[in-house]
Amino acid sequence: MKEDPWILKTPSGESEFIAYRDETSSPPAIVVVVGKTELRYHIHCIEDLQAMLKTHGDWMFLGNADEQKPVKEGTVEAWARSPKNPVGGWYGLKKGLRGRFATYIPPILEMLGLAEVEHNPRNNRMRAL
Repeated sequence: MKEDPWILKTPSGESEFIAYRDETSSPPAIVVVVGKTELRYHIHCIEDLQAMLKTHGDWMFLGNADEQKPVKEGTVEAWARSPKNPVGGWYGLKKGLRGRFATYIPPILEMLGLAEVEHNPRNNRMRAL
């Protein structure tokens, strides 16, 4: 919750951010705060990402990218934008800030014990536990 957020680091370990569930927003969201920037993702992205990773069955590259940048197919970021995912497109809820899903959501899954995430300077991957 906002009063007791998760304090996390990006997969590379370079940046710290806070995240929390906001079930009262419309739609309910995972809120990520980086400095003064607030990003929001569909709240069920955690369960959806874990389910996709279990089906994938192996390590998957994160493929972090801002909304305006193209993503490499077969990455977590590409899945989070795909019309074939459970929400039929972007998990990000704020236009202009819908990207970076693969930067902020994987550490949440790792903290919850749902996934393993690499912590290299670049080209990190994740897999379901």
